[in-house]
Amino acid sequence: MSVKIRTLISEEEVSRRIDEIAAKINQDYQGKELHLICILKGSVFFTAELAKRLTVPVTMDFMSCSSYGSGTVSKGIVKLVKDLDEPVEGRDVLLIEDIIDSGNTLAYLMELLKGRKPATLKLCTLLDKPSRRVHHEVKVDYCCFEIEDLFVVGCGMDMDQKYRNLPFVGVVESDE
Repeated sequence: MSVKIRTLISEEEVSRRIDEIAAKINQDYQGKELHLICILKGSVFFTAELAKRLTVPVTMDFMSCSSYGSGTVSKGIVKLVKDLDEPVEGRDVLLIEDIIDSGNTLAYLMELLKGRKPATLKLCTLLDKPSRRVHHEVKVDYCCFEIEDLFVVGCGMDMDQKYRNLPFVGVVESDE
């Protein structure tokens, strides 16, 4: 089976939209320091691009989770693999994700972080698939793009750890 990747969102569109989201974040956090939390591994590319465009002072930390379930479908059980290195109490926190699908991981992380008493806690994502949302309480504050239920790669998103480095968002289409 060979894999074909069709461009869904071009590199130029991704860059332009990150510029727009960064401008909104800069406006919303003017005069404040923002603590970015990058969800590993997929969000690294988006977080780095976003951080480069922020003019407010930023600090950064990382978290990693795994979802358990059979095959490609999560059963909603989330395990924290890597926790934060620094406390978030009293800080303005922006949780950054590459793509939000069911919301299982984000529901877990938002509850966990709220319990650590940040001054504010908001969520930013490159892609959102609202049609797949199971956890409707997960509120996205900054979203670059809403997409349909497609399997996508690029800009940090992968297929078996491949294609993360593509500078565009692509749809995986197999030739069988």
